Amino acid sequence: MRRLRPWALVLGGLLCAWAGAGAGAGAAMRSYPHSAVLDGAGAYRLRWGRRGSALALRLEVRTRGYVGFGLSASGSMASADIVVGGVERGQPYLQDYFTDENRVLKKDPQQDYHLEYAMENSTHTILAFSRELHTCDTNDKSITESTVRVIWAYHHKDMGEAGQNYHGSNRGTKSLRLLNPDREEVSSASLPYFDLTNKDVPVPDKDTTYWCQMFKIPVQHEKHHVTKVEPLIQKGHENLVHHILLYQCSSSLNDSVLDYGHECYHPNMPDSFLTCETVIFAWAIGGEGFTYPPHVGLSIGTAADPLFVLMEVHYDNPSETEGLIDNSGLRLIYTPVLRKYDAGVIEAGLWVSLFHNIPPGMPEFVSEGHCTLECLEEALAAERPAGIQVFAVLLHAHLAGRDIRMRHFHNGEEQKLLAYDDEFDFNFQEFQYLKEERTILPGDNLVTECHYSTVDRIRMTWGGLSTRNEMCLSYLLYYPRINLTRCASIPDIMEQLQFIGVKEIYRPVRTWPFIIKSPKQYKNLSFMDAMNKFKWSRSEGLSYNQLVLKLPVNVRCSKTDNAEWSIQGMTALPPEIERPYKPEPVICSSSSCLSCSLFLTLLCIVYTTASTIGNTGPFV
Repeated sequence: MRRLRPWALVLGGLLCAWAGAGAGAGAAMRSYPHSAVLDGAGAYRLRWGRRGSALALRLEVRTRGYVGFGLSASGSMASADIVVGGVERGQPYLQDYFTDENRVLKKDPQQDYHLEYAMENSTHTILAFSRELHTCDTNDKSITESTVRVIWAYHHKDMGEAGQNYHGSNRGTKSLRLLNPDREEVSSASLPYFDLTNKDVPVPDKDTTYWCQMFKIPVQHEKHHVTKVEPLIQKGHENLVHHILLYQCSSSLNDSVLDYGHECYHPNMPDSFLTCETVIFAWAIGGEGFTYPPHVGLSIGTAADPLFVLMEVHYDNPSETEGLIDNSGLRLIYTPVLRKYDAGVIEAGLWVSLFHNIPPGMPEFVSEGHCTLECLEEALAAERPAGIQVFAVLLHAHLAGRDIRMRHFHNGEEQKLLAYDDEFDFNFQEFQYLKEERTILPGDNLVTECHYSTVDRIRMTWGGLSTRNEMCLSYLLYYPRINLTRCASIPDIMEQLQFIGVKEIYRPVRTWPFIIKSPKQYKNLSFMDAMNKFKWSRSEGLSYNQLVLKLPVNVRCSKTDNAEWSIQGMTALPPEIERPYKPEPVICSSSSCLSCSLFLTLLCIVYTTASTIGNTGPFV
């Protein structure tokens, strides 16, 4: 055998040292910007972070057997992308698998998960590995900015000890966003805070309740900035509390409004609640605390800032459980050290009303809510001609929602999506931080596009407050704050009714929902009953969808304190946009990187053999 030249040994040693540092000890010491405990017992922790075109993951699991991790569109084992690993008799293993629609586990012929570090001690197994976001492997699931349903499992034995050991109850699923951008966290441990929490609210035994409670901001007379908002969800009520909205109310109120809470949107609701129109914060189920960027804060303490706020809590109680008492709310952490900009919130999308409706039996139906050119032109030209900077977006729908995107148009030309979620999860809704802040200018359009599935429903789905009703909303966090709180639209209802053959309604309208006069088959029915009476087929539903997307819309363009911009109530045409939306092409990883990795591995083996170095230490 030819002897390697000294320079080759030196080069091999340097390359192996570099590769080992990246794939071994370096991986063990890496910091991961994101983490989540996936199970209720704290036995399974996931850490992760993006590294260029790849995602690096670290699993820390309380077991000495195998550990499973996967990505699934449904949150189940069916048609999932799975990796299984562990340490058996001191030797690490990591295998890329997939499952078919029958949940049969199969080894993937293209191994795309790459082990970087493995360790096992007396209680835990730790695995660090990485995978390209887009692998060109049909058995793999692309990793995007959308919600990802992570599946996990573990066993006290390793995979090889009796074939595929069933994990039993040591399994679960959790929705996450794996590509949320890294954020610069400012320590809030020493900062003051105040809590806005309900006090012993009796949750009714019905599926949907909106509860409103008025609060007074304790920080007054001097400007401060809220830097972080955390949910305070009563233990055991994680699925009961679906979302919390915080509204700014009229500053002319007095402390008498603080005495009690009441059901929102109720005929006996206190008049003071009607003055609370401006959303200043939103939290939804599954979301964690929200930290504002270092240069932005929610202003409190001045005459222009909220003094009285209304907290609206949506309770989702589909089993209609009796006797529930709730004390959930929000914690606001603030600082006297002022930031450069005041944050604002704009509610955009479809105004919540019965004019938003979806036929039954539809595998896909698209609704659009328009933050119109006319509204943005008037408000921004008057308040901020240079535009506003959006830094986070919360996309909101209910149970029929499947995917949502916010489309952005400038001077009629479509820009990159402002935000999207192609795998929307009703039980996981949180603000998406934008990778780069987006400027919204006068002359722009924003379209909230919601896709629904009603294949399991036999009656119309209506826009409304219940989780069985639907919404199509986006909440935009931006700076600097301007006097625009709502930028939304309502489709024309009469043209929708003409589709099913309605010719005339009783006027003047004295009842709601209003009553149909003709034709005979709908006479004296409410428009809701008429829409339900119509015999919907999928082809009829598709034709109806195409009609609705082209209808003129009524513009909603609101200021604080129930004031309105002059465009409010006007009729506008939706922009001519390409449907369906065509996503940007995905570029998957090339095989050249794998070739480089293979070359380094072979060179390391040659070097190790030539220099007769034995490696008896732990695998790293």
